[in-house]
Parts: sequence; structure tokens; C-alpha cells
Amino acid sequence: MTFDQAVLFGLFGIVFALLISGRIRYDLVAFAALILGTILGLVPADSVFSGFGHPAVIIIALVLIVSRGLMNSGAIEMLAGRLLKADRPLPAHIGILSVAGAGLSAIINNVAALALLMPLDLEAARKAARAAGLSLMPLSFATILGGMITLIGTPPNIVIAQYRDDALGAPFQMFDFAPVGLIVAVSGIAFITLLGWRLLPKRFHAEIEAEDPAESLYVAELKVGKLSAEEPLMLADLYPLADEKDINLLGLVRDGRRTSGFARRERIMEGDYLVVEGDPKSIESFMGAAKLDFAKSEKHEGGLTGGGLTLKEAIVPESARVAGRTATGLNLAARQGVTLLGISRQGRHVHTRVRHMVIRPGDVLLLLGPKERIETTTHWMGVLPLEGRDTHVVQRNKAWPAIAGFALAIAAAVSGLVYLPVALAACAILYAVSGLLGGSEVYDAVEWKVIVLLASLIPLGEAFEAAGNAQLIADGIVALTHTAPAWVTLAVLMFVTMTLSDFLNNVATCLIAAPIGVQIATTLGVNPDAFLMGVAVAASCAFLTPIGHKNNTIIMGPGGYRFGDYWRMGLPLELLVMAVALPGILVFWPL
Repeated sequence: MTFDQAVLFGLFGIVFALLISGRIRYDLVAFAALILGTILGLVPADSVFSGFGHPAVIIIALVLIVSRGLMNSGAIEMLAGRLLKADRPLPAHIGILSVAGAGLSAIINNVAALALLMPLDLEAARKAARAAGLSLMPLSFATILGGMITLIGTPPNIVIAQYRDDALGAPFQMFDFAPVGLIVAVSGIAFITLLGWRLLPKRFHAEIEAEDPAESLYVAELKVGKLSAEEPLMLADLYPLADEKDINLLGLVRDGRRTSGFARRERIMEGDYLVVEGDPKSIESFMGAAKLDFAKSEKHEGGLTGGGLTLKEAIVPESARVAGRTATGLNLAARQGVTLLGISRQGRHVHTRVRHMVIRPGDVLLLLGPKERIETTTHWMGVLPLEGRDTHVVQRNKAWPAIAGFALAIAAAVSGLVYLPVALAACAILYAVSGLLGGSEVYDAVEWKVIVLLASLIPLGEAFEAAGNAQLIADGIVALTHTAPAWVTLAVLMFVTMTLSDFLNNVATCLIAAPIGVQIATTLGVNPDAFLMGVAVAASCAFLTPIGHKNNTIIMGPGGYRFGDYWRMGLPLELLVMAVALPGILVFWPL
């Protein structure tokens, strides 16, 4: 072992130890290691920042941006809303939820798929009076499994595809992962649905999740747009939908006058305002389902502009500029480009129109507008935004154009007409131009810590391979299994990779395991694609801990999980993945 090899092993050992401990942000750890490696002469100075322009980094960032655009369009919500029902038996709910999660993860990033479906699952659990922990872990695992099906479903597949391009001269294509990925996903979902959720601790089976008493209810006004002339729409016709969305219909406003909520047979006309009461998410969801619009200022119907509208909750202190004034008096929409959609005044009945209500200290306001303007407006108003209480407004009228744009980009990339990063970039530009993505949203959609992690580890990984460290590890694994068939060596590599992935970021695991896999294949004189596929599958299978995959971390709080809960379902699932993935690889990527 040379001096450089020993130093690199030591450097990666420190990096792994810090990543596992979690005491320092993983992007800072990776970037510091890159700089230290360059100072020590292990990474060439002219390539120290080459990772930031690597295709794998660009693709991951663009996939996250496009995923946000699809979520903003309501395209994914449209599908998920039709599939998920609160009154289904739990096994059926988990099965359908898992299939939906896996399917979405195959076409958008699996983190984005979880972010979209988790609120729907939490709502279903609340309505069914059961613990959300029974279904959130199956959902997380299903989204991880579904990401294995395509190139863009999960970062390890993107990293492996680009590494193959660097090492062997051509990348894996969009659906090269599908044969093995489908076998793993179908087998894993079947296990999750039939048995996996039953292995969770007994406390989940006994608990009934209570509603959050701190969540505010708002009175808001929603505008009625153009109606079909075929059949008149009565106020009573909307009550079933209001019940489904947990909305109270308080009445309607016509010609500036508010009618009673008991006027159930009142015909709804274009230009009316429905007066509703509910939490922000319910109001937004009801608006989309009923095809209503947010009320704007009657004197400024141009209203709100810009892509990516957000509902923001803010409390009114004694010193606020808006205390003692009305939204109409402030001319909020015209002056700031933000509208006061609702007011929460707990314990008091509200009979005045929202825009004419005198705002009082202690009120909680529901503001609507582009994110950048809301931040400026809350400061101007002197109100205090409530952190973590944002609700994004879905632009459901753009669902089908968004789907068409994404499908066209993928088709162009699969057919070879356009380079994949260019196709995804064109799709992202289309979403931005059409207003699906606001200026800041393009940047907010990117998980920059992951980008810095990957961009920092790519040059370190290249140095690790160039110094011969990957060959040393490969020789050790080959020596360990020298009397066994090549598939046993592949199984050992997959086992080591899967174990590392449970405690390290899966991108970091991939960057180290991929060159080792190619070196093993070269030493044995077998097909390197089989080993790269094995690494891709194993690196994605982080089911034992909440730190191996971001999805497992996301569900920990909402699901009420403890660190030791994950292995109960995760261990048998990982064993199942090994049992079905290895034969699948040998069939579709023979040695």
C-alpha cells in the first residue's frame, strides 16, 4: 500500500465516521474533505470543482426542479386523490398507497413522491382514527423501491449511469434499470402490503392519532368562476364535497351582501363568493375540487401575479400596522400583490366579510401571494409569520400541459434525440415560463446539501480509484470468495453496499462501491454491468435505519417512529431484496 493510498483510506474513514455520527452537516463534511484532499495533493487542483459540472449532479438538480413543477400543477395530486380513500381496510389502503408511491417515484424523484403523498396519508389516517405510523413506513419504503425502476427515480441510479459512461464509454439508459427494478419493487410491495406493516411495534396498532388542537380554522371567501349552463348548481350540491374536504360552508356573498349558510337551495351564480371555514390545506383542496378561485380585491381584479402562490399564516401583534384596519382600507392586493384570504378569530363567530373585517391583535391571518412578496408584505404589515405553516397553491388547470411537457422531454431523451440533462432543462424552462415555477422556487426545489455532497465526493472518488484503492478493496473481496462462483462475489459486494447504505448517504455509498464493482468484474473477467446493477439496487435499499435514506428521516416525526422501529420491517425487506434482485440481475445482466 502506497502513502497516497493510506492517506485516502484514512480520509474516507474520517468522512464515513462523521457522516454516521451526524454531528456535522454531511455537505460540509464532504466539501471539507475535498479541500483537504486537494491541499494534500490527492485531488488535482484543476479538477477540484469538476464535480459541480458533472452530468449526475446536473440531472439530480433538474429532476428535483421538474418534480416540483409537476407537483405544482396538481398532476400528481389528481392521480393520488382518486386512489386514496380513508374508508378502505388498512391492508388495501397500504397496498394502493404503496403502488401509487412506487409508480410516482419511477417518474419523479422518490423524495418528491413521498412529500406529495405523505399529507394525503396523514389525512386518511386522521379520518380513519388510526395511527399514521402504520402506513407511513410502508409508504416510505415503497417510494424507495419505486425509485429503482427508472434512471431518474433515485440518485444512485443517476450516479451509476454516469459512472458507467465514465468507465465504460456509455451510460445506462432511462429504462435499463426497469427489469430488475420492477422485480424488486413488486416483491417488496407485496411484502409490505401482506406482512410488513404487521411487524411494526404494538403501540401503533393501539394508538389513535388525535387531531392537532393548535391548528387554526379560517373564514375565507372563494370566488365562483364560469359555470356550466347545462344544470344549475345549488349551494346544497357542494355540501358532500365540503364534508369530504373538512370544510364548513357558511354561506355566500352576492352583490356585496352575505346570505345565511342555511340557504341550501340558493342557486350559485358566476361572480358569487362562497364563504367557507377550514384549515389552509382544506380550503386549498376544496377550492381545487370545486373549481373555485381565490377572492381578489374587487377594485383590483388584476390581483396576484407570478408563479407559485403560497398560503402563509401570520399572527397579529399589538404593534402591527394592520391592527384596527381592514384589508380593503389597506388596499393590500393593489399595493403589495398579496391578498388577505382568511382570518382566524378563535372562539368568536365571524359575520362580516373577510375583506371588511377590522383586524385585531391576536388574530391569525391567512395571506395569499407569491412567496417573495409575502415575505416582504408580512414585514410591511408588522405581522409575525408562523414557521412551518405554509400551504402551496396547486395550479390544477395546468396539470395536463405539465404532464405533456414532461412526457415529451422523457420521450425525446429515451429516443436519443436530446441529451437527458438538456431535455430536463427544457422541461424546467417550460414550467417556469408557464408560471408553474416561480423564480425562487426553481432554487428552493433543489436539495443543495445533496448537490454539494455529490459534487464534493465525485473528485474524491476519482482520486480514490486513480490511486488504486478501489482495486485493493476489489482484490480483497475476490480473495475472500476466490473458490466460489462469480455470483457469490456479486452477492458479497451487494451485502457490503447495502450495509453501508443503511448508515451513509446512498450517493456516497454509490460513489465508492461503483468503482469497486467494476474492478472486481475486470479481475474476474465478467460483465461489469451486473456488478453496477448490483451496486445500484443495494445502495438504494436503506431500510434498517432512519438515516440511510432521506425518506426514512422525513417520516420519523410525523409517524412517531423510534430509531429501532425501522429494522422490524426493514431487515426482512432487505433480505427479500437480496433474494429476488440477485437472480434478476443474473437473468437480465448475465455474468
